[in-house]
Amino acid sequence: MNPPDTLPLLLEALLDRHSIGQRYLIEPGPSDDELRTLTEAALRAPDHAALVPFRFRAVRGEARARMAALFEQAAVAAGKDAEGAGLDRDRALKAPVTVAVIARIDLGHPQVPAHEQWACIGGAIAHFLLAAQALGYGAKMLSGAKARSPLLTAAFCGPGEALVGWIAIGTPSLDRRAKHVKPTADEVLTFWS
Repeated sequence: MNPPDTLPLLLEALLDRHSIGQRYLIEPGPSDDELRTLTEAALRAPDHAALVPFRFRAVRGEARARMAALFEQAAVAAGKDAEGAGLDRDRALKAPVTVAVIARIDLGHPQVPAHEQWACIGGAIAHFLLAAQALGYGAKMLSGAKARSPLLTAAFCGPGEALVGWIAIGTPSLDRRAKHVKPTADEVLTFWS
């Protein structure tokens, strides 16, 4: 492998990328113009330029409290007790900006099957996260059971759309590397012959 000082800048950014948990993301978050730049980066990911199977919905400022209340209601609807629901509410308020990732999969598209559209969404999320890092922000993709909540889906999505999850974004309060050890390339790469 090349020493870091000889790597192309994009590759260096990819190899340096790490998630930063919501509790380590503080103000300031990205401005409206910076959110547009992050979205432009995400739009460069899909291979099918005419088909954009996703959209983003940013939550910032006073809207964060309304989103947190919805997270709490969704937790109660999912069977969590008051303490668990309160924790979900508190987590929703951690990052200064939260961006909902919404899928718009065209199941009847004649040239782009659904699995390729989902791959485009994954690429868009990766571009968004890398662009956030390039602007000096920390960001983390969050999904799980909340993304399947009918209450949250109704609040963020339109007809025929699916909630993929949220990107929490803000200024890192410290240099926080992922706690777990990631596998090496040799552990996940094999060669077919």
